[in-house]
Amino acid sequence: MMEVASIPVADVRRGPKPAGPAGSAPPDGEGSLQVQLDPGVKIGNAKVFAVYGKGGIGKSTTSSNLSVAFSKLGKRVLQIGCDPKHDSTFTLTKRLVPTVIDALEKVEFHSEELRLEDFVYEGYNGVMCVEAGGPPAGTGCGGYVVGQTVKLLKEHHLLDDTDVVIFDVLGDVVCGGFAAPLQHAERALIVTANDFDSIFAMNRIVQAIGAKSKNYRVRLGGVIANRSDETDQIDKFNARTGLKTMARFPMLDVIRKSRLKKCTLFELDETPELRAVQQEYLQLAARLWAGSDPLPAVALKDREIFDLLGFD
Repeated sequence: MMEVASIPVADVRRGPKPAGPAGSAPPDGEGSLQVQLDPGVKIGNAKVFAVYGKGGIGKSTTSSNLSVAFSKLGKRVLQIGCDPKHDSTFTLTKRLVPTVIDALEKVEFHSEELRLEDFVYEGYNGVMCVEAGGPPAGTGCGGYVVGQTVKLLKEHHLLDDTDVVIFDVLGDVVCGGFAAPLQHAERALIVTANDFDSIFAMNRIVQAIGAKSKNYRVRLGGVIANRSDETDQIDKFNARTGLKTMARFPMLDVIRKSRLKKCTLFELDETPELRAVQQEYLQLAARLWAGSDPLPAVALKDREIFDLLGFD
């Protein structure tokens, strides 16, 4: 699926090669990758969304509840976690499932020996769950991992029977590797809170999406305001850049507790407060399924963000 700069898979997995006989260290960056999407391998007819945002902002909680909302609308959903922490699907499956990298290691990276059940797990309400995992810290490239995951799903025909694919992508990182899901996505969604740091990260993600949109079909879909009782800072940023907020989830303790209870918001005892949050997710899923015009947002320079939000 992806070209790996002539580096064997073993080197991708284990990182830099050992030092030579003289004991000299290998060049910095040995074992790292540059990845390119194979245009012959595409996800198919599913609607594909990539969810980005600042680390710890609630992307996994948002992605998992959005996946359930799509499933409640009768859609066949696949969620792919793209984070070495591999906890994107935790509330859907009630556990940390083995990653694609774990499965590949067991068969010494002979992917033809894998079965679908070795790396795909069914979660709440039929949502299919995959955790891509990641390379060892400081080595390899997240893009390789994402590429291998999509390739395996394609080879096992799971994508043929899927209506919606949601990529839940690692935090603030917008390097080429972790931007790889943008090569598959139709729309990119950004989760943010109503604070400077979250919006600063969002601006960087807008830049990454703009870069990928020059060569791929991905476009900005909109903003999901999370843990935000107010949205004045988000609104100010949106007005300057051309972004729009598609949904807002306030700072509610029930949302925090759902993750502690290893479940999605759709599995808790209903209260009027919780019902309103569930309805917001269902409406968001319906809007995304219906389709929306891409947002021609333009990122700000760093200094412009400080001038806009960082000072009184």
